[in-house]
Amino acid sequence: MAKTVSMSNLKKAYRYCRKNGVLPTFYAALERIQDRNMHYEKRIITEEELEAQKQRVWEEAECFSILVPAYETKLQHFHEMIDSVLTQTYERFELIIADASPSDKLSEELQYYNDSRIRYLKLPENRGISGNTNAALEAATGSYIALLDHDDTLEQDALYRMMEAVWEGRTKRGTAPSLLYSDEDKCDGDMTCFYEPHIKGGFNLDLLLSNHYICHFLVMEAKLMKDLCLRGEYDGAQDHDLVLRAAGVLREEQIVHIPHILYHWRCHTGSTAENPDSKLYAYEAGRRAVADFCRQQGWNVHVTHTEHLGFFRVEYERDIFRQRTDLAAVGGRILCRGRIAGGAYGEDGKILYEGLPGHFSGYMHRAVLQQDVAAVDLRCCRVRDELLPLLERIRKEETQPEAAALRFGREVAGMGYRILWDPFMK
Repeated sequence: MAKTVSMSNLKKAYRYCRKNGVLPTFYAALERIQDRNMHYEKRIITEEELEAQKQRVWEEAECFSILVPAYETKLQHFHEMIDSVLTQTYERFELIIADASPSDKLSEELQYYNDSRIRYLKLPENRGISGNTNAALEAATGSYIALLDHDDTLEQDALYRMMEAVWEGRTKRGTAPSLLYSDEDKCDGDMTCFYEPHIKGGFNLDLLLSNHYICHFLVMEAKLMKDLCLRGEYDGAQDHDLVLRAAGVLREEQIVHIPHILYHWRCHTGSTAENPDSKLYAYEAGRRAVADFCRQQGWNVHVTHTEHLGFFRVEYERDIFRQRTDLAAVGGRILCRGRIAGGAYGEDGKILYEGLPGHFSGYMHRAVLQQDVAAVDLRCCRVRDELLPLLERIRKEETQPEAAALRFGREVAGMGYRILWDPFMK
C-alpha cells in the first residue's frame, strides 16, 4: 500500500487548493485518505497457469507489434520493460523500440539481448511522442499493435489475454475485436509497491469523453491504427485522441475490455501519474481532443476542465436530444441528507454510488463524471419526446419506479439508444 502522507501528496494538495479552494481540498483529502486505506495486492499468476498458457496451441496465432517510443530512459526501467515483454507466455510478437535519445546508451544496452523479436530504430531526431510512435508504427508488421511506455511493464499474460479475446471474438461472436484494453495499476519507481488498481468495465462513450479511462494496456488492429496514426498536435493526450477517433468509426461490439490487470504504470518523480502538474499541457490536449471528437460528430459543445486534472465536462450548447440522436434519456443524481440516494442504475439494478457523500467524487472520480448507464431515476430525468409514449406505457405496467426505470433502460438499449447520467444536470 502506498504511503498516505508524503512530500508528493502534500505538493498535490497545495496545488489542488490553489486551483479549487480550501473546502473542496478538505473533502478531496478526506476521500483520498479513505481510498488509501483500501487493501490491494497484485495478482499472482501460478507457475501452472503460466505453463498452460505457454503450451496452448492457436489455430490462428496473431502477431502483436509492441511499440515503445524511448528517450533517455533510465537503464533499470529500460531493462525491466524489455524483460516484461520477453517473458510473455504468448510468444508471437515483435518489440519495436523507437529511440529518439541524443545518446547511444539504449542501443548499447540492447547488445545484452539475443532475441530476434526485438527491433531497434534509431530516430534521426526527436519528433515528439506521436512522431516517434508513428515511426515505430510504420515499421510494424503485426496484425495488432500494442502501446507500451518506455518505463512501464506488462504482466506475463498480457499478450495471452489479448490473443484469447481475439480468438473468442472470432470463434464465438463471428468477428475479431478491433480495439482491446485491460485494467491496470500503478507501482512505485522500484516496482516494490503496487496500488490504485483501475478496474474499467465495458466500453462507455460518455465516460471516455469525461476521461481517458481506457488508457493502458491498449491494443488495436494494425490497419485501423495505421489509418488513424497519432496526431502530434495532441501530444500528451495522443492516446486519448487516438481512441476517440477509433470509437468514432467502430461498432461497440468491436471494442473489448479485458478484465485483468495487465499493465503496471510506474510512478516516479516527473511522471504524469505521480505528478499531474508535470504535464499540464497534456490535460489541455485531452480537452481539445474531446472537443474535436464532438465537433466531428456535429455536436455544438463546450468542453471544460473539472477540478480534477485530466477529467472533463461536456456541456451542450443546444438541445442535447437534437444533437445526440443516440440518447434516449439524460438523468441527474438525487441526494438525501448529503449522500447519493438515487440517480443512476447499473446493469444489476443497484443504485450507482449509493451512500457516497455528495462532496466526494468516488472511485476514479466516476461519481462526478458524465457516463452511460443502464438506467436513470425517473424522478430526475429528461426523455426524448418520441420515447415518451413508451415510457408512459411502461410506467402503467410496472408498479415500482425502479422497475419501470430499468425496463425502460433495457428496451431503449435494444433499440440502439444510450442513457446518459450527468451528476450535475440542471
